[in-house]
Amino acid sequence: MTHENKTPGSLMAKESAQSPKVFATSAIQSVSGGIDMPNAIYTIARGSSDAAANMLSYEFMRELGIPVTSLPPSIFSLGEGVALDGAAVLVISQSGASNDLVLSAQGAAKAGAKVLALTNQPDSPVEGASDVTLTKGAGPELAVPATKSVIGAVAAGMALLSVLKPTYAKKAQYAAKALGDMSLQTPQADALQAALLRTRHVYVIGRDTGYGAAQETALKLKECCAIHAEAHSSSEVLHGPLQLATNPLMVLMLDTGLAETQDSLDQAEARFTAAGCDVHRVRISDAGLGGIAPAAAAAALLALIYPIILSTALALGLDPDAPETLSKVTQTT
Repeated sequence: MTHENKTPGSLMAKESAQSPKVFATSAIQSVSGGIDMPNAIYTIARGSSDAAANMLSYEFMRELGIPVTSLPPSIFSLGEGVALDGAAVLVISQSGASNDLVLSAQGAAKAGAKVLALTNQPDSPVEGASDVTLTKGAGPELAVPATKSVIGAVAAGMALLSVLKPTYAKKAQYAAKALGDMSLQTPQADALQAALLRTRHVYVIGRDTGYGAAQETALKLKECCAIHAEAHSSSEVLHGPLQLATNPLMVLMLDTGLAETQDSLDQAEARFTAAGCDVHRVRISDAGLGGIAPAAAAAALLALIYPIILSTALALGLDPDAPETLSKVTQTT
Protein backbone atom coordinates (compact mmCIF):
# COMPACT_ATOMS: atom_id res chain seq x y z
CA MET A 1 0.00 0.00 0.00
CA THR A 2 1.35 3.44 -0.93
CA HIS A 3 0.31 6.81 0.40
CA GLU A 4 1.28 9.57 -2.02
CA ASN A 5 2.32 12.98 -0.66
CA LYS A 6 2.38 11.58 2.86
CA THR A 7 4.85 12.83 5.45
CA PRO A 8 7.09 9.91 6.49
CA GLY A 9 5.98 8.41 9.78
CA SER A 10 2.74 10.36 9.93
CA LEU A 11 0.58 7.24 10.00
CA MET A 12 2.54 5.57 12.77
CA ALA A 13 2.58 8.84 14.73
CA LYS A 14 -1.20 9.20 14.50
CA GLU A 15 -1.95 5.56 15.22
CA SER A 16 0.46 5.10 18.12
CA ALA A 17 -0.93 8.27 19.71
CA GLN A 18 -4.36 6.64 19.68
CA SER A 19 -3.11 3.61 21.64
CA PRO A 20 -4.15 4.72 25.14
CA LYS A 21 -7.72 5.42 24.05
CA VAL A 22 -7.87 2.12 22.18
CA PHE A 23 -6.76 0.34 25.35
CA ALA A 24 -9.36 2.16 27.43
CA THR A 25 -12.17 1.00 25.16
CA SER A 26 -10.99 -2.53 24.42
CA ALA A 27 -10.20 -3.52 28.02
CA ILE A 28 -13.82 -3.09 29.12
CA GLN A 29 -15.58 -4.47 26.04
CA SER A 30 -18.41 -6.92 26.52
CA VAL A 31 -17.76 -10.46 25.35
CA SER A 32 -20.65 -12.40 23.85
CA GLY A 33 -20.81 -16.16 23.90
CA GLY A 34 -20.35 -18.56 26.77
CA ILE A 35 -16.81 -19.37 27.86
CA ASP A 36 -16.30 -22.11 30.42
CA MET A 37 -13.03 -22.32 32.32
CA PRO A 38 -10.65 -24.40 30.17
CA ASN A 39 -8.00 -26.74 31.53
CA ALA A 40 -5.37 -24.88 29.52
CA ILE A 41 -5.14 -22.01 27.05
CA TYR A 42 -2.99 -22.11 23.95
CA THR A 43 -2.21 -18.97 21.98
CA ILE A 44 -1.56 -18.96 18.25
CA ALA A 45 -0.15 -15.82 16.65
CA ARG A 46 2.80 -14.37 14.78
CA GLY A 47 4.90 -11.22 15.05
CA SER A 48 3.52 -8.43 17.19
CA SER A 49 0.40 -10.46 17.94
CA ASP A 50 2.60 -13.20 19.39
CA ALA A 51 4.30 -10.63 21.62
CA ALA A 52 0.86 -9.58 22.87
CA ALA A 53 0.07 -13.25 23.48
CA ASN A 54 3.25 -13.55 25.56
CA MET A 55 2.22 -10.60 27.73
CA LEU A 56 -1.22 -12.07 28.24
CA SER A 57 0.08 -15.55 29.05
CA TYR A 58 1.78 -14.35 32.23
CA GLU A 59 -1.32 -12.45 33.29
CA PHE A 60 -3.64 -15.38 32.64
CA MET A 61 -1.44 -17.91 34.45
CA ARG A 62 -1.12 -15.66 37.48
CA GLU A 63 -4.86 -15.01 37.69
CA LEU A 64 -6.29 -18.37 36.60
CA GLY A 65 -3.68 -20.87 37.75
CA ILE A 66 -3.84 -22.87 34.51
CA PRO A 67 -1.15 -23.38 31.86
CA VAL A 68 -1.05 -20.78 29.08
CA THR A 69 1.49 -21.24 26.33
CA SER A 70 2.06 -20.73 22.63
CA LEU A 71 1.48 -23.22 19.83
CA PRO A 72 3.15 -22.68 16.45
CA PRO A 73 0.63 -22.31 13.63
CA SER A 74 2.52 -24.89 11.60
CA ILE A 75 1.20 -27.59 13.93
CA PHE A 76 -2.06 -27.15 12.05
CA SER A 77 -1.06 -25.53 8.74
CA LEU A 78 1.67 -28.08 7.93
CA GLY A 79 0.91 -30.88 10.38
CA GLU A 80 -2.02 -32.88 11.69
CA GLY A 81 -2.58 -30.85 14.86
CA VAL A 82 -2.66 -31.97 18.51
CA ALA A 83 -5.36 -33.09 20.93
CA LEU A 84 -7.04 -30.09 22.58
CA ASP A 85 -10.02 -31.52 24.45
CA GLY A 86 -10.99 -29.25 27.32
CA ALA A 87 -8.61 -26.49 26.20
CA ALA A 88 -9.19 -23.06 24.72
CA VAL A 89 -7.20 -21.69 21.80
CA LEU A 90 -6.76 -17.94 21.48
CA VAL A 91 -5.91 -16.91 17.92
CA ILE A 92 -4.59 -13.34 17.80
CA SER A 93 -4.31 -11.56 14.46
CA GLN A 94 -4.49 -8.02 13.12
CA SER A 95 -6.21 -8.99 9.86
CA GLY A 96 -7.54 -12.43 10.72
CA ALA A 97 -6.70 -13.34 7.15
CA SER A 98 -3.37 -15.17 7.16
CA ASN A 99 -3.95 -18.67 5.83
CA ASP A 100 -1.93 -20.45 8.52
CA LEU A 101 -3.95 -18.77 11.27
CA VAL A 102 -7.24 -19.63 9.57
CA LEU A 103 -6.13 -23.26 9.30
CA SER A 104 -5.07 -23.14 12.96
CA ALA A 105 -8.49 -21.92 14.07
CA GLN A 106 -10.20 -24.59 12.00
CA GLY A 107 -7.81 -27.30 13.15
CA ALA A 108 -8.10 -26.35 16.81
CA ALA A 109 -11.89 -26.58 16.62
CA LYS A 110 -11.67 -30.05 15.07
CA ALA A 111 -9.23 -31.07 17.81
CA GLY A 112 -11.80 -30.27 20.51
CA ALA A 113 -10.80 -26.76 21.61
CA LYS A 114 -12.98 -23.75 22.29
CA VAL A 115 -11.60 -21.30 19.72
CA LEU A 116 -11.41 -17.62 20.63
CA ALA A 117 -10.60 -15.07 17.92
CA LEU A 118 -8.95 -11.79 18.85
CA THR A 119 -8.76 -9.69 15.71
CA ASN A 120 -8.99 -6.12 14.48
CA GLN A 121 -10.88 -6.84 11.28
CA PRO A 122 -14.62 -7.59 11.55
CA ASP A 123 -15.93 -10.68 9.76
CA SER A 124 -12.44 -12.06 9.12
CA PRO A 125 -11.86 -15.71 8.15
CA VAL A 126 -10.33 -16.40 11.58
CA GLU A 127 -13.46 -15.03 13.22
CA GLY A 128 -15.58 -17.22 10.98
CA ALA A 129 -13.75 -20.31 12.23
CA SER A 130 -14.04 -19.35 15.92
CA ASP A 131 -16.61 -19.77 18.67
CA VAL A 132 -16.11 -16.40 20.36
CA THR A 133 -14.72 -13.14 19.01
CA LEU A 134 -13.01 -10.29 20.80
CA THR A 135 -11.96 -7.11 19.09
CA LYS A 136 -8.76 -5.16 19.42
CA GLY A 137 -10.94 -2.12 18.78
CA ALA A 138 -8.14 -0.25 17.04
CA GLY A 139 -10.04 0.73 13.92
CA PRO A 140 -8.16 1.16 10.62
CA GLU A 141 -4.40 0.80 11.03
CA LEU A 142 -2.59 1.81 7.85
CA ALA A 143 1.05 1.95 8.91
CA VAL A 144 2.83 -1.35 8.37
CA PRO A 145 4.11 -1.50 11.98
CA ALA A 146 1.28 -2.45 14.31
CA THR A 147 1.03 -0.15 17.32
CA LYS A 148 -2.47 0.61 18.56
CA SER A 149 -3.64 -2.85 17.51
CA VAL A 150 -0.97 -4.48 19.68
CA ILE A 151 -2.03 -2.47 22.70
CA GLY A 152 -5.65 -3.16 21.83
CA ALA A 153 -4.89 -6.89 21.78
CA VAL A 154 -3.50 -6.78 25.32
CA ALA A 155 -6.57 -4.85 26.44
CA ALA A 156 -8.94 -7.31 24.75
CA GLY A 157 -7.14 -10.16 26.48
CA MET A 158 -7.80 -8.44 29.78
CA ALA A 159 -11.48 -8.22 28.87
CA LEU A 160 -11.44 -11.97 28.20
CA LEU A 161 -9.78 -12.56 31.55
CA SER A 162 -12.54 -10.53 33.19
CA VAL A 163 -15.04 -13.06 31.83
CA LEU A 164 -13.05 -16.07 33.03
CA LYS A 165 -12.44 -14.44 36.42
CA PRO A 166 -15.10 -11.82 37.14
CA THR A 167 -13.19 -10.30 40.06
CA TYR A 168 -10.47 -9.31 37.59
CA ALA A 169 -12.88 -6.87 35.93
CA LYS A 170 -12.03 -4.23 38.53
CA LYS A 171 -8.36 -4.42 37.52
CA ALA A 172 -9.30 -4.06 33.86
CA GLN A 173 -11.53 -1.09 34.60
CA TYR A 174 -8.86 0.64 36.69
CA ALA A 175 -6.26 0.06 33.97
CA ALA A 176 -8.62 1.37 31.29
CA LYS A 177 -9.02 4.62 33.19
CA ALA A 178 -5.31 4.94 33.97
CA LEU A 179 -4.08 4.30 30.43
CA GLY A 180 -6.86 6.31 28.87
CA ASP A 181 -5.55 9.36 30.71
CA MET A 182 -1.82 8.64 30.44
CA SER A 183 0.75 10.98 28.92
CA LEU A 184 2.98 9.61 26.18
CA GLN A 185 5.86 11.85 27.24
CA THR A 186 8.81 10.35 29.07
CA PRO A 187 11.81 12.30 30.41
CA GLN A 188 14.12 9.69 28.90
CA ALA A 189 12.96 10.16 25.32
CA ASP A 190 15.91 12.25 24.09
CA ALA A 191 18.50 10.09 25.84
CA LEU A 192 16.96 6.91 24.47
CA GLN A 193 16.85 8.23 20.93
CA ALA A 194 20.47 9.36 21.15
CA ALA A 195 21.49 5.92 22.43
CA LEU A 196 19.59 4.17 19.64
CA LEU A 197 21.17 6.38 17.00
CA ARG A 198 24.70 5.48 18.10
CA THR A 199 24.20 1.77 18.68
CA ARG A 200 24.39 -1.19 16.35
CA HIS A 201 23.14 -3.87 18.73
CA VAL A 202 20.39 -3.72 21.36
CA TYR A 203 19.27 -6.10 24.05
CA VAL A 204 15.70 -5.39 25.16
CA ILE A 205 15.09 -6.94 28.55
CA GLY A 206 11.96 -7.54 30.58
CA ARG A 207 10.46 -10.04 32.97
CA ASP A 208 6.97 -11.48 33.28
CA THR A 209 4.63 -9.38 31.10
CA GLY A 210 7.59 -7.08 30.48
CA TYR A 211 9.25 -9.87 28.51
CA GLY A 212 6.46 -9.78 25.93
CA ALA A 213 6.85 -6.01 25.77
CA ALA A 214 10.57 -6.56 25.19
CA GLN A 215 9.80 -8.91 22.30
CA GLU A 216 7.54 -6.32 20.69
CA THR A 217 10.06 -3.51 21.22
CA ALA A 218 12.88 -5.55 19.67
CA LEU A 219 10.67 -6.37 16.70
CA LYS A 220 9.79 -2.69 16.19
CA LEU A 221 13.47 -1.66 16.33
CA LYS A 222 14.21 -4.12 13.54
CA GLU A 223 11.07 -3.30 11.59
CA CYS A 224 11.19 0.49 11.79
CA CYS A 225 14.86 1.34 12.34
CA ALA A 226 16.73 -1.65 10.82
CA ILE A 227 18.61 -1.93 14.13
CA HIS A 228 19.65 -5.37 15.29
CA ALA A 229 17.74 -6.05 18.50
CA GLU A 230 17.10 -9.12 20.62
CA ALA A 231 14.59 -9.62 23.43
CA HIS A 232 15.56 -11.50 26.58
CA SER A 233 14.18 -12.31 29.98
CA SER A 234 16.25 -10.62 32.69
CA SER A 235 16.97 -14.08 34.12
CA GLU A 236 17.87 -15.93 30.91
CA VAL A 237 20.05 -13.11 29.61
CA LEU A 238 22.57 -13.70 32.40
CA HIS A 239 23.47 -17.06 30.92
CA GLY A 240 25.07 -17.32 27.45
CA PRO A 241 23.74 -14.01 26.03
CA LEU A 242 25.66 -12.02 28.67
CA GLN A 243 28.87 -12.71 26.74
CA LEU A 244 27.82 -10.24 24.02
CA ALA A 245 28.33 -7.51 26.60
CA THR A 246 32.03 -7.78 25.76
CA ASN A 247 31.16 -5.95 22.51
CA PRO A 248 29.51 -2.48 22.33
CA LEU A 249 25.92 -3.09 23.35
CA MET A 250 22.93 -0.98 24.29
CA VAL A 251 20.62 -2.48 26.90
CA LEU A 252 17.03 -1.25 27.11
CA MET A 253 15.21 -2.52 30.19
CA LEU A 254 11.42 -2.42 30.47
CA ASP A 255 10.17 -2.34 34.06
CA THR A 256 6.45 -2.92 34.67
CA GLY A 257 6.90 -2.17 38.37
CA LEU A 258 5.85 -5.67 39.45
CA ALA A 259 7.48 -6.21 42.84
CA GLU A 260 8.37 -9.83 42.15
CA THR A 261 10.52 -8.89 39.15
CA GLN A 262 12.60 -6.13 40.72
CA ASP A 263 15.46 -8.29 42.03
CA SER A 264 15.87 -9.96 38.64
CA LEU A 265 15.86 -6.66 36.76
CA ASP A 266 18.22 -5.05 39.30
CA GLN A 267 20.68 -7.92 38.97
CA ALA A 268 20.66 -7.77 35.16
CA GLU A 269 21.08 -3.98 35.23
CA ALA A 270 24.05 -4.26 37.58
CA ARG A 271 25.76 -6.96 35.51
CA PHE A 272 25.41 -5.10 32.22
CA THR A 273 26.45 -1.80 33.78
CA ALA A 274 29.53 -3.45 35.26
CA ALA A 275 30.37 -4.85 31.82
CA GLY A 276 30.38 -1.32 30.39
CA CYS A 277 27.13 -1.48 28.42
CA ASP A 278 24.98 1.56 27.69
CA VAL A 279 22.08 0.69 30.00
CA HIS A 280 18.69 2.44 30.03
CA ARG A 281 15.74 1.42 32.22
CA VAL A 282 12.24 2.62 31.41
CA ARG A 283 9.85 2.32 34.33
CA ILE A 284 6.09 2.49 34.34
CA SER A 285 6.41 5.25 36.94
CA ASP A 286 8.00 7.39 34.20
CA ALA A 287 4.45 7.83 32.89
CA GLY A 288 3.10 8.58 36.34
CA LEU A 289 1.43 5.19 36.49
CA GLY A 290 1.35 2.73 39.36
CA GLY A 291 -0.82 0.01 40.80
CA ILE A 292 -2.06 -1.20 37.42
CA ALA A 293 -2.21 -4.84 36.35
CA PRO A 294 1.10 -6.13 34.93
CA ALA A 295 -0.37 -6.71 31.46
CA ALA A 296 -1.61 -3.12 31.37
CA ALA A 297 1.80 -1.93 32.57
CA ALA A 298 3.47 -3.76 29.69
CA ALA A 299 1.05 -2.14 27.24
CA ALA A 300 1.75 1.28 28.75
CA LEU A 301 5.49 0.77 28.33
CA LEU A 302 4.91 0.09 24.64
CA ALA A 303 2.85 3.26 24.35
CA LEU A 304 5.86 5.16 25.72
CA ILE A 305 8.40 3.40 23.52
CA TYR A 306 6.61 3.59 20.16
CA PRO A 307 7.10 7.37 19.70
CA ILE A 308 10.81 7.01 20.49
CA ILE A 309 11.22 4.26 17.90
CA LEU A 310 9.33 6.44 15.41
CA SER A 311 11.56 9.47 15.98
CA THR A 312 14.67 7.29 15.76
CA ALA A 313 13.57 5.85 12.42
CA LEU A 314 12.94 9.34 11.05
CA ALA A 315 16.34 10.52 12.28
CA LEU A 316 17.88 7.60 10.38
CA GLY A 317 16.15 8.76 7.20
CA LEU A 318 13.64 5.91 7.16
CA ASP A 319 9.87 5.92 6.74
CA PRO A 320 8.54 3.61 9.45
CA ASP A 321 5.08 3.66 7.89
CA ALA A 322 6.31 1.56 4.99
CA PRO A 323 9.47 -0.47 5.69
CA GLU A 324 11.13 -1.43 2.43
CA THR A 325 10.74 -5.21 2.68
CA LEU A 326 7.43 -5.48 4.56
CA SER A 327 3.69 -5.27 3.93
CA LYS A 328 0.72 -4.81 6.26
CA VAL A 329 -0.76 -8.27 5.81
CA THR A 330 1.80 -11.07 5.70
CA GLN A 331 0.59 -14.34 4.24
CA THR A 332 2.44 -17.25 5.81
CA THR A 333 2.04 -21.04 5.65
